[in-house]
Formats: sequence, C-alpha cells, structure tokens
Amino acid sequence: MGRGIRKQGAASIFAGGFFRFAVYACVVCAVIYVGKSAYDFGYAIFDQIPVDDEDHGEDVTVVIKDGASVYQIGKILKSKGLIKDAKVFVVQESLSNYKDKLQSGTYILNTSMTTDEMLAVLAREDMTGQPEQDSTDSLDTSADGTDVQTTEEAVTDESQDASGEQAGDTAE
Repeated sequence: MGRGIRKQGAASIFAGGFFRFAVYACVVCAVIYVGKSAYDFGYAIFDQIPVDDEDHGEDVTVVIKDGASVYQIGKILKSKGLIKDAKVFVVQESLSNYKDKLQSGTYILNTSMTTDEMLAVLAREDMTGQPEQDSTDSLDTSADGTDVQTTEEAVTDESQDASGEQAGDTAE
C-alpha cells in the first residue's frame, strides 16, 4: 500500500513541475512579444523612411477639415497611402516642433515625403508647391450636410489620371 502512495506523489510532483514550466514559458513568451512590439513601435516613431522612394513617389491631394484631431489627420494620411500607422503619426506629431500647429486646408503631399516634411506642410511652415489657402474651408457644406467640391478642386481631380499623375505629364 505504501508503494501506491509514493507513486501517486511522484506523479503529482511531475505534473506540478510541468505546469510550473508551462507557466514560466508563457511568461517568457509574453515578455518577448511585448518587448518586440514596443521596440517596433519605438523604431517606427523615430524612423523617417517614407512610404515610397523619391523616384516612385505620387502626389496626393489631402483635405483636412477644421477641428480635425491629430489622430483623424493620421487616419486620413494612412487612407491616402502617405503613412503606415496613424498612432505612430500621433506620437511623431507630439514629439515634433509642429505640436499643436497643424491647420485645416487642402494640401498636396507626396508618398516620398518623410513625416517631418508632411508635418511642415500641414503646419504651413513649408508651403512650396502648395495651393493657396482661403480663410474658409476648402469644402463647402450643402444644406443636407454633404460636402461639395469647389471648382478648383474638381479641376485638380479631373486633371489627374488613374495613377495619380497629372494629365499631360510623361513618365521617363
């Protein structure tokens, strides 16, 4: 009878040791995953590599409405293919010299621009090659609340072909 108790004790010790090992392995994997994610996020914040290289960059017209938050601006830029992550854009803006300086308006940005270059344009500190800004929003709102393009924007949109290049420009 004593042998049966000893064998049962050894099995429970083995099961307890295996369970403890499994918990430690899960904790180690979680720490590695969190550390890798934090490193990747931090690297993306300070990484100034544009979405496209300078030879393949495309001009994109972006309309920022009055009262848009930095995160909303980041989501607009991400949807247009100008940045990779809106959350990273928020942190980059808060760490930059352009914190709380972004203004509404219509901008022409390029996929080969770094985040700092885009922030300079959105803060209206580097307006080279940008359309003139009115004191009012570039989008008018109709009576039913939908946005209506101004004539200048309609002409700009029609003059671009499907690849985003200006009509009449030839690729070399």
